[in-house]
Amino acid sequence: MRTPLAIFLALALCGAAWAADYSVRFDHGVVTLGDSAGTVARKAGKPDRTVQLENAFGGANGERWEYHLPEKQVNIVLRDGKVVDIEEVR
Repeated sequence: MRTPLAIFLALALCGAAWAADYSVRFDHGVVTLGDSAGTVARKAGKPDRTVQLENAFGGANGERWEYHLPEKQVNIVLRDGKVVDIEEVR
């Protein structure tokens, strides 16, 4: 009986972690994949740090906007002006 319960709990936790990578809540709204850079700036404000991303040949490949919040750090990756990845680091 313990094994099915353990599997259920593990899957539930994986689902919660999976969902957290596609949206993040800020004071002025929720940022999700596909949002424009302007929408992110309006909802999340000015980033604490901006990092230029490069491909293997040194060419520009996007930007990572970092937000340092009291409980966590949120990294938002933008390519072609759209959000392509959201990462929360606790």
